[in-house]
Amino acid sequence: MRRPAPGFTPGVTALPLAERSPLSTERLVAAVVALALGGFAIGTTEFVTMGLLPDIAQGVGIDIPTAGHVISAYAIGVVVGAPVIAALSARLPRRALLVGLMAALVVGNALTALAPGYGSLLAARFLAGLPHGAYFGVASLVAASLVAPHLRGRAVSSVMLGLSVALVAGVPAATWLGQAVGWRSAYWLVVVLAAATVAAVLAVVPTMPGRPEATVRGELGALRRPQVLLTLGVGIVGFGGMFALYSYIAPVVTDVAGLSRGTVPVVLFVYGIGGVIGTALAGRLGDWSLFRSVVGALVALMAMLAVVALVAPWSPGLVVGVFLVSVSGSTLAILLQLRLMETAGEAQMLGAALNHSALNLANALGAWAGGLVIAAGLGYRAPSVVGAGLAAAGLLPLAASVVLRRRERTAAPAPEPAQVSVA
Repeated sequence: MRRPAPGFTPGVTALPLAERSPLSTERLVAAVVALALGGFAIGTTEFVTMGLLPDIAQGVGIDIPTAGHVISAYAIGVVVGAPVIAALSARLPRRALLVGLMAALVVGNALTALAPGYGSLLAARFLAGLPHGAYFGVASLVAASLVAPHLRGRAVSSVMLGLSVALVAGVPAATWLGQAVGWRSAYWLVVVLAAATVAAVLAVVPTMPGRPEATVRGELGALRRPQVLLTLGVGIVGFGGMFALYSYIAPVVTDVAGLSRGTVPVVLFVYGIGGVIGTALAGRLGDWSLFRSVVGALVALMAMLAVVALVAPWSPGLVVGVFLVSVSGSTLAILLQLRLMETAGEAQMLGAALNHSALNLANALGAWAGGLVIAAGLGYRAPSVVGAGLAAAGLLPLAASVVLRRRERTAAPAPEPAQVSVA
């Protein structure tokens, strides 16, 4: 019999299983699809800016490097918003919170589309990033609460598939629309997607209470848990390895592999397909053995980044390598989210939200580290080497986590023998 992943058993989690009514299969699927639609909208708005950066720069009268700060503003919004909103909203009913977060995404993207200048655009992108992590936190919690314990990993990964599918379909479509009609139209598309999510959530996601006993101090107390901090360290450092490659994938394709500029979207499409597969795979691995799967995914990411550094001049090898990096990296991202939900105790929504703060910090770290070696004249293969090093460094907090787990088990008091009555 398959055993549920550690930490996802009744009585251990904070999921309100006893307070929900069983859903039909059709209603359950519809609810998960509605939650994934929100992830699709978020993934589209997060990554479409990169493809429209020259258009945005021209539209608000700035140069491209300055326009890059628009991407950073969104990332800062994610890092700030995830823990703050998750901690402040733990008492709120889950469905109402999902609707509120999507409404905030509507406002942030509408303000982006209407921004008259650079300053207002920066502010709008920061606001658009605020609900990102909190949405995935509460959506993951809701999805996990709708299914049996041994299926919760797959439920969470199904919600996160929306983000992966956005890389394959949403971002290319929004980029094409922005280039054809004007960059502002891409963000109006996201407004439509977010509004559709609000309608879908209200229609098919069941009502679910929050935690009336929750306090901000109690929620943020999860940040004092060593296992939470160690898992965040794995995400920030280890997952940063993937972004060291992804941030500079275009010059790797053109300057190292010698392919045309028109091939870059094809390689990015392959990367997106890998993300979809890895996200789906992560749910099954998490339900099988969560911690061992985290270790395996991180080791695989390290190995694949090293392989890309070696085979990048050979175009078929580069394409396959990028695909495998994406599979292992997206698998790791979902497993880390499940791990944070496991280790955060009662503050599971905060744990899931914190994963997105960690991944955005990983984005910044990977891009910065990759840029350093390029600036040092080491070429465009060097970021993959740096990425493999960052993934290897992510094994250090994992090793510390293993040691801590063993100490906790050793220190746990043995159960007292049952008292036998002789009356």
